[in-house]
Amino acid sequence: MVGWAAMTTSAERLGPDALAALMQAPMPHAVLDLRERSAYERGHIFRTTTLSRRLLEFRLPLLVPAPATPLALVDDDGALAALARPTLSAMGYGDVRVLDGGLAAWRAAGRPLVQGVNVPSKVFGEQALHTFKTPQIAPRELAERIARGDDMVIVDARTPEEYARGCVPGAINVPGGELVFRIVDMLPRADTTIVVHCGGRTRSYIGAESLRRMGLPNPIVALENGTMGWELAGLTLERGAGRAAPAASPRSRAAAALAAKRVAAEEAIRFVTPAELRALLERRREQNAYVLDVRTKDEYAAGHVAGAVWAPGGQAVQATDEYVAVRAGSIVLTCDGFARATLTAAWLRRMGFPDVAVLAGGLPAWTEAGGAVESGHPATLPFGHAAARAAVDAVAPGDVGDAIVVDVDQSDAYARGHVPGAAWICRSRLESRIGALVTDRARPIVVTCGDGRASTLAAAALRGLGYAVRVLDGGTRAWEAAGRPLERGATRLADDTDDVVLKPYERGRAAMEAYLSWEEALDAQGRSPVNLLAAPKP
Repeated sequence: MVGWAAMTTSAERLGPDALAALMQAPMPHAVLDLRERSAYERGHIFRTTTLSRRLLEFRLPLLVPAPATPLALVDDDGALAALARPTLSAMGYGDVRVLDGGLAAWRAAGRPLVQGVNVPSKVFGEQALHTFKTPQIAPRELAERIARGDDMVIVDARTPEEYARGCVPGAINVPGGELVFRIVDMLPRADTTIVVHCGGRTRSYIGAESLRRMGLPNPIVALENGTMGWELAGLTLERGAGRAAPAASPRSRAAAALAAKRVAAEEAIRFVTPAELRALLERRREQNAYVLDVRTKDEYAAGHVAGAVWAPGGQAVQATDEYVAVRAGSIVLTCDGFARATLTAAWLRRMGFPDVAVLAGGLPAWTEAGGAVESGHPATLPFGHAAARAAVDAVAPGDVGDAIVVDVDQSDAYARGHVPGAAWICRSRLESRIGALVTDRARPIVVTCGDGRASTLAAAALRGLGYAVRVLDGGTRAWEAAGRPLERGATRLADDTDDVVLKPYERGRAAMEAYLSWEEALDAQGRSPVNLLAAPKP
């Protein structure tokens, strides 16, 4: 194995060849792209983790639990990496390198970039389609069958929020990780056709293949190109639907358990005991360990393994890179038994994650063994919040006076409503952009965001630069709760709004067509990890 030190080109920098070698090595590491999500979508290095600089204090401990993990930072030109280094050091991440020359150097070395988000999962989805030859149905054919009243159950495998924005008429929302667990209760007959759809392609195929592995007698097909294909065919989506699958009956649970046992045996899924999981969690700061609870939102909130992250099964496969930044880390999946966790584990193993296991007996076994349990959806304060709060004075809502108000929330949240007259700057670039807005450092500044967390960190950073700064106590929500008016729209932008990625269906027909063509080509172009990181051909 090539050592980390041998891959470096200097004490703190990596050249493109060294970074590519690191990413192909089995040693634990994480490569973080510090740019905003829209910039990342337009082009990034395959299998890098998108983690914009403004989110480091919020998300890095979840993505890279062990601070000793070697980190490599990627941005356009090194500017964001320079701003991130002090934060990483304060958080205890001491083994940090930077891509020398940024993505410009990577491109100059003849190495490729990929477009999109969650690309590893989407590559896998296309490979699954061609490997398993998943049956598909075209949108117009499905519309004709709906009009005839054919015997079908149509399921939307996306999140409830995505489903409500637009689904195939009559579809029932069953997020991907719940399909095997609940489908039996939804089938009136053994010959009822099951149609699985999502917004595009990946979750349709993975969902359909999960059901096919159950060995059901029912015909199972995926809707070609999902809701985007439906709209591009000139068909109308149903908006605001709220249908959901019934709670799993004992019969449905038994069918899911039977399928999971077979899959576990076929794919040698590893199970860990509560004692083994407890020992793993105790070593988490030395060894990267991810505990993902794949149940529904409500189940997770009612009680989960302390420290487990909510990652509903379908999303754990669809967007794995948003939960796991160290591919060599240990992943343990939990549910209320073993069925949902086992089927999710099987997909993650097929995606190439080397260390995936299931908590034997799920949450009940953990609880019986005396394991700690948490409830709700934790809203942990970001790293450094207490120190920043102590260092910066707060101002009550409505008491900003003649101060310049700077909003560091996401740009779409700013547009939905902000303190009247507030300017917007992306927190990732605050230090470099504030000078164009505030030329006199003695001029009073009040920083805000939705809940006051990010703005507190931002205010502390500006205070360190010598600005006369305070933070709006409780943020913009507290301002509104105090009966103060909000201003709507992107009225005073002092930065580029590259922090938000619109879905293809939010951008119009051309964007949907381009997206589907791009996704379909992923597997056909042979975009494997090796191909995308290999040295360029002479």
